[in-house]
Amino acid sequence: MSGPARGRRAGERKGDLRERAILDTCEALLAAKGYDAVTVGDIAQGAGITRGALYFYFGSKQEVVTALVARTVEHLWERSRSTARTEDPRQAVAAALRRTVELWTDHGLVMRTAIDLSLTVPEIGALWDRTADLFIAAITSVLERAGVRSGAGPDGAAAMGRALCWMIERSFYHASQDAARDDGSGDGVGDGAGRSSDALQEASATCEHIWLTCAGLAR
Repeated sequence: MSGPARGRRAGERKGDLRERAILDTCEALLAAKGYDAVTVGDIAQGAGITRGALYFYFGSKQEVVTALVARTVEHLWERSRSTARTEDPRQAVAAALRRTVELWTDHGLVMRTAIDLSLTVPEIGALWDRTADLFIAAITSVLERAGVRSGAGPDGAAAMGRALCWMIERSFYHASQDAARDDGSGDGVGDGAGRSSDALQEASATCEHIWLTCAGLAR
């Protein structure tokens, strides 16, 4: 599985290319070995540089993983912003979950690692909290456009949006684990051809139904 690396841009600096190679290598190694087994030496070797050169960019394995999470979170934010511009609530729900499936298909292992480390690595925890807040706001906006009342209270759009956000996270977390087991690779891709696994699609369908039901849009 290749990481979310962008194509080489004209004028891209050698340092940018090396940093991208480090992050791409880290993502591949997480899929192959898991966080605990990956070493700085593994990452440096895979990126084609020395350990000393790697330390010029990152001070530790944890810093590499944090940067990898930040890169993946940036993709999350981009998808969320495009979903927020969708005015029709039903279309917004479908688009949000379609993009969620895409992200977990491509980067499920990084997402699971981020969730696992969010309570023990402050930088990753802060990134994940910001991401959750962004999605809660987007979900709340969709609910309000569908007619759910705004304001405080357990039946308000904000409280429902928060609950839906964490439900979606955990549903996809476990579905990604199932996809990784089915594939046998640990990366959560599922079939090796870039198509979404059945587990992720089933999680998406269930989350979509619950979200539409909360919004009063279920058929």
